[in-house]
Amino acid sequence: MRLRVRPVAGLAGTIEVPGDKSISHRAALLGAIAEGPTEVTGYLEAADCLNTLAAIEKLGAEVTRKGPGHYRIAGVGLAGLQEPDSVIDCGNSGTTARLLLGLLAGQPFWTMLTGDDSLRRRPMARVTAPLCEMGATIVGRADGGKLPLAIRGRRPLAALTYRLPMASAQVKSAVLLAGLWADGPVTVEEPAVSRDHSELMLRQFGARLSAGDRRVTITPGGPLTGGAVQVPGDISSAAFFLVAGAIVPGSRVGIRRVSLNPTRTGILDVLTAMGVDVERAETPAGIEPTGTVTVGHARLRGTTIAGALIPRLIDEIPVLAVAAAVASGPTEVRDAAELRVKESDRVAALARELGKMGAQVEERPDGLAIAGGATLRGARVESGGDHRIAMALTVAGLAARGETIVEDTACIATSFPDFVETLNAIAGGAAVTVEP
Repeated sequence: MRLRVRPVAGLAGTIEVPGDKSISHRAALLGAIAEGPTEVTGYLEAADCLNTLAAIEKLGAEVTRKGPGHYRIAGVGLAGLQEPDSVIDCGNSGTTARLLLGLLAGQPFWTMLTGDDSLRRRPMARVTAPLCEMGATIVGRADGGKLPLAIRGRRPLAALTYRLPMASAQVKSAVLLAGLWADGPVTVEEPAVSRDHSELMLRQFGARLSAGDRRVTITPGGPLTGGAVQVPGDISSAAFFLVAGAIVPGSRVGIRRVSLNPTRTGILDVLTAMGVDVERAETPAGIEPTGTVTVGHARLRGTTIAGALIPRLIDEIPVLAVAAAVASGPTEVRDAAELRVKESDRVAALARELGKMGAQVEERPDGLAIAGGATLRGARVESGGDHRIAMALTVAGLAARGETIVEDTACIATSFPDFVETLNAIAGGAAVTVEP
């Protein structure tokens, strides 16, 4: 599948984006091991999160769809999961695989996990190493460092204080989940603050958890209790429309009911630093800060994206690279080597594909140097099967001269099935068309 993208004169409107991907995954996993039902609204019905629901069903949790984005998960408690009768396929979802490993570390049976070609190339040792240290047995490719993997958990797992070599919400979450079955407190220390959705939701479900100064401790004991989880819109999905609104002249775009969790709003800070007037209006919601964000077209300037900002916007760097390409002055992205091991090597992909559109983008080992000042031109570009690269290139096409063809775009369904329809709604017509 490919997308044909035509430049537009302006974007206008206020939209909603699908439920937050990270929060959806966690709601499903915690709902499965809680006692009593969990009602999730706003759940992201995209391939990655649906894979997580399929996984917990194979482990014995009953999942009922009650309406669009509305699921009832009948939790089986901390001792109720069952050995699956077949391999669990995580598809393209690294979050499913890594967080599920943490949950399975406390289950005294064997489970096999696999994924698609892309996921089987992605590193898992960062998660499997601390879980093995706690007592889980994990075997598989690359000495247990790549899928397919088989894991046999243990009860109780050993208590652990683990210092993350890099800020990673997925590794932190996996270790904390495993800590629910430990014989004492489990602590994770991180070098920089990463997204805290697991901590917020663990507390909501009744886990004994304390956090402060880049250090999180979970103390096992006592059940988790199911309840209501309201999933806000995903700011990683909103990012494509925020950048489009900033780079397309004559635009004003609003995103309502979107997550404003400060561990995820690095993109708003960067857009502000680039000269965008970012309006935020927080509204009362559940445990996650939520509200409306509005931006308009601006004369962008280059900036530096590095350090503690990176964990707060790692998934938004592809579309921020588009903004940087047309900004006045250079932009540097540093400390982002993690981009090399996402669904694709996003550093190489951005340099190669934006280069086809006239941008000057230099690869660095841990990021990018973007000259800025480009007049983008339409071109035929490739996503490489990476949903965020596909959507970022589509946004670039809106501001380019001439048509852009984005190849290999079926991958967008992993996180945002209605991306094209939502974009066309604020473009006032068929700015983007889908072709076989």
